[in-house]
Amino acid sequence: MSSAVLCQSSSCINGNPPSRMECPTCNKVGIRGSFFCGQECFKAGWKTHKLVHDFVKNPTSLVNVGKSVDSYNPFPDYNFTGTVRPVYPLSPKRSIPEHIPRPEYAITGEPVSELNEGGAAPRILNVTEIEKMRMACRLSREVLDTAAAHVRPGITTDELDEVVHNATIERNAYPSPLNYRGFPKSVCTSVNEVICHGIPDQRILQEGDIVNIDVSLFYDGYHGDVNGSYPVGKIDEESEKLIRTTRESLDAAIKICRPGALLRDIGKTIEPVARANGCAVVRTYTGHGIHELFHCAPTNVPHYAKNKAIGTMKTGMVFTIEPMLNLGTNWSLVHWPDDWTATTVDGKRSAQFEETLLITDTGVEVLTGKVPEREM
Repeated sequence: MSSAVLCQSSSCINGNPPSRMECPTCNKVGIRGSFFCGQECFKAGWKTHKLVHDFVKNPTSLVNVGKSVDSYNPFPDYNFTGTVRPVYPLSPKRSIPEHIPRPEYAITGEPVSELNEGGAAPRILNVTEIEKMRMACRLSREVLDTAAAHVRPGITTDELDEVVHNATIERNAYPSPLNYRGFPKSVCTSVNEVICHGIPDQRILQEGDIVNIDVSLFYDGYHGDVNGSYPVGKIDEESEKLIRTTRESLDAAIKICRPGALLRDIGKTIEPVARANGCAVVRTYTGHGIHELFHCAPTNVPHYAKNKAIGTMKTGMVFTIEPMLNLGTNWSLVHWPDDWTATTVDGKRSAQFEETLLITDTGVEVLTGKVPEREM
């Protein structure tokens, strides 16, 4: 054994080369070259060293690594459908500067005005309201693009949450998800088989993952909402096709939007694109109206065919289209015990894209579109 290799204990202060103090567990699981310079070093380094054993005994833990030795799965008895696990503890709630205006639910968690709206008809926004929506949506896109630029193997979803949070408050805006119905973070991050509403945590993104980042912010009294799915390093062809198909299905739906078009035809346009590429369209979650309220009429903008959505697009209406596509034929979902994270029932991957749209006299304006698209 080379003398250049030092004691494996993180607590060793001697810098000694290993002796014959060989880890017995490593012997059993077939790991070689894990040695310590003495009994005390073996004991002192055990907490960290044990993680290696856990990885070998439970291969799925290889893709569920946190940056802290104290990280853990809060739902060890839950029957997860795929390989992704929550990695806690969650970081403390991030603070909002006092000068930034807050939506009504920021303190209580209850969107009272949304609940009181009931079956109201979709609002038609005036010129002033539309300009405020344009600004909120433009800022949302800027924040999403900032977060997407940080996606790489080795970053945690909690670190992405910090990027989103900081970029939002730098724009004097409030991150809409924070405390909405009690949601604990400033953005939703959904990895691999997670369909939507993933809670950012200590899990390190791995080469080959895909991640959806769902950014919403509240600025000058109005919400903007946009999301996208991104590869983490190099991904397999199936995941590439899933992401591409999801984006194409959204683009196809946007093209039919104009005054007089039926809301139900959005799903009629999306589902054939999905099916032709071996994907299923999630039915549980839909697009929605948005303006001063985070979610409002039209409350049901389905992404699947043969839906019974009621409503016609009118000039001045603003709503989101946000298809969620699963690999395979199963569109169903299940929720983790956190009551937020929705995953595929078969553990297959899911992707999503979202834009906020304004119906105009001549068609549609993608309020959250990238700047070059908006300037064309």
